[in-house]
Amino acid sequence: MAHQVSLLQHLGDQVVYLVTHNKPGMTIRQRLLKIIYPLLMKLPGKGAPIVRTDAPPAPVPFHGLHATLIDGQPLDFSLYKGKKVLLVNTASECGYTAQLATLEKLFQTYADRLQVLAFPSNDFKQQEKGSDADIASFCKKNYGLSFPVRKKTVVKKTEGQHPVFSWLSDPSQNGWNNRHPVWNFSKYLVDEQGRLIAFFGPNTDPFDPRLVGLI
Repeated sequence: MAHQVSLLQHLGDQVVYLVTHNKPGMTIRQRLLKIIYPLLMKLPGKGAPIVRTDAPPAPVPFHGLHATLIDGQPLDFSLYKGKKVLLVNTASECGYTAQLATLEKLFQTYADRLQVLAFPSNDFKQQEKGSDADIASFCKKNYGLSFPVRKKTVVKKTEGQHPVFSWLSDPSQNGWNNRHPVWNFSKYLVDEQGRLIAFFGPNTDPFDPRLVGLI
């Protein structure tokens, strides 16, 4: 209880700081969320990284999965054999949305060995309300994304969950992990052989040494 009270007091201080130190290019809602959700993710059990470099082979082959890109084109995951793949559930109106720029930089830096895949979702507080066309325009105009963006989908462990995120959060498919996305910008890293080797929560920066060290 004392931890929660301390967190709320700190949160109040941070909100005041935000109001007086506005950054251009962000809505008031985004500025508030940028403070609130990183603090919430630091509570016990929220988005803690899990790394399994000793992960077993996946019972269901990762490279047998597929998705549909935001422009309607099919995407066969067999294309990514021999590369690591970072899969991220994204949203345009989240406090973490600026991570799209960092993900693009990460992709450009390690393009010879890493593929980044974005899965826009409206699952968390309806922070991705737009159409696929809206999302595509937003990502290109504001962040110049060159890595693949999938059609808007369901990533939470519920009815209609996309098969890729079912694979990522089901031990009977990936071999060990049951962590589903805790918020927008949860991150899953798959290695060259199609083994899931890490989960990182939303508040993990894409250039965090723990993530980059696995690339």
